[in-house]
Amino acid sequence: MERESMEEGLLTGRYGPPNETKPSINGGAGGDSITGDLNIPSSPAASSLTSVLVFSTFIAVCGSFCYGCSIGYSSPVQNGIMEDLSLSVSAYSVFGSIMTIGGMVGAILSGKIADLIGRKRTMWFSDVFCTAGWLSIAFAKNALWLDIGRLLIGIGGGVICYVVPVYIAEITPKSHRGSFASANQLMTTCGFVLIFFTGTIISWRTLAMIGAIPCVVQTIGLFFIPESPRWLAKSGREKEFEASLKCLRGKDSDISEEASDIRVYMETLEQQTEESFLELFQRRYANALIIGVGLMLLQQLGGNSAIAYYTGSIFNEASISGNLGLQVLAIVQIPASILGLFLMDRSGRRPLLLVSASGMCFACFLQGLSFCFKEFPDLKALTPSVAFTGTLIGATFYSIGLGGIPWIIMSEIFPINVKAQAGSLVTLVNWSTAWIITYSFNFMMEWSAAGTFFFFMGISGLTVVFTAMLVPETKGRTLEEIQASIARLGGIPWIIMSEVCGNSEIDALPKIWKQEIRPFFFFSVTTALTVLFGDKLVPETKGEQWRKYKLRPRTCFP
Repeated sequence: MERESMEEGLLTGRYGPPNETKPSINGGAGGDSITGDLNIPSSPAASSLTSVLVFSTFIAVCGSFCYGCSIGYSSPVQNGIMEDLSLSVSAYSVFGSIMTIGGMVGAILSGKIADLIGRKRTMWFSDVFCTAGWLSIAFAKNALWLDIGRLLIGIGGGVICYVVPVYIAEITPKSHRGSFASANQLMTTCGFVLIFFTGTIISWRTLAMIGAIPCVVQTIGLFFIPESPRWLAKSGREKEFEASLKCLRGKDSDISEEASDIRVYMETLEQQTEESFLELFQRRYANALIIGVGLMLLQQLGGNSAIAYYTGSIFNEASISGNLGLQVLAIVQIPASILGLFLMDRSGRRPLLLVSASGMCFACFLQGLSFCFKEFPDLKALTPSVAFTGTLIGATFYSIGLGGIPWIIMSEIFPINVKAQAGSLVTLVNWSTAWIITYSFNFMMEWSAAGTFFFFMGISGLTVVFTAMLVPETKGRTLEEIQASIARLGGIPWIIMSEVCGNSEIDALPKIWKQEIRPFFFFSVTTALTVLFGDKLVPETKGEQWRKYKLRPRTCFP
């Protein structure tokens, strides 16, 4: 009876965040729910921040800093490496894209390794690969050693992308989890900015040595931070679990209630066997899997990774000064990431995702429009300014939300008994899609620069729709509450609609379409069609007599 009342309290919001309306829909899938009999008591009041918690997060995101360095490395050093080692464009393209191959390997390994040896040791594992990779690049004598180094960094980066957000989510209290998890994106941006800024000033070999510094800092710092208490609880190491939680929350804090919540959840999971990879595709995990995989697909199909790798080439194509453009672009991303960090636990994940994806959509529209302008002599002079403005807006809005929130949500929504398999799958999807987009980007630009960015604009529009319809708000809820509600309540679209529009499932769909999606959707589609129509069909009539006029439609599409 107590368990049933506790479960009802979770689903009705009795144990959720204060002053937040919960859906009253009972859309559970019945007996196949992983949390059908789950007892999750209310969590204690938000724990005060401790120096150990802050330091542990800092050490973890040193890996994110290294990952950011690796993302930004290939763009500013392209000319230097190609000249020093006499590389062709195709050989350098291999160097630029092979990191994503390593990332896929790291993604496959990350979840299982993190479950087997723990979060801390997994970060050590990634540091070995990243450090070796940076040193290989720094002392490379030919393309082979460059590619080996880039591949090793990719493997380490694939592991980092999974283990860092998971570790942060598992050590932080619910009231601060979003802000602390946003430090992952902030440090990724800082690494990216550092490499962009210094890459135009110092040699590519010195730059590679700088990239190895955060790996060394993390390797040393890991000796002084606690292991994830949730992983220790899952492993049955009771004394270490309590010691870790006590260390993170402070010596004078009362951890009994939080520890009890975690134990109850783990005891329930222990009644079920560890799920294999194929068993991940069961109905009980469908909602979480759709959200996690969907966000990663849309994040990468939006083209940001390719734009980050080849920003210099894009600026050259748009007749923009490469060095100046890269430095200005680098500067604006840190304030944007800091803004996202402060808003994460105030506005929530969903609003930031919606704003971020909408901004990306507008940015890609401007970039596509700028390359259309190149085809018209009277408008050609506008190309650099419009392209740069679009790139600046895109980088800003990506840093605010879409860059980091998918990883935060990934770390929150999967139960710990499938987190390894699900996290590896989601990370693999991210890296695989990044490789496809990165590899095909130059070919897409040759086909049509404008068309490439209009494609990215469409994907960003889909991200808005996907977020509005499917992505739940996880702000202010414990991991156990989030995972229980997602698994128990089938039909996430109805849950989100009921939160936005009220409890009527019948009225929810037309209301959410009218209020959130339709205006933006029609604006985006109409604008894109107007550009395509004018570019493909409307001829230039300036200076010609109408009787002698012949149709000569211009186009920036083949």
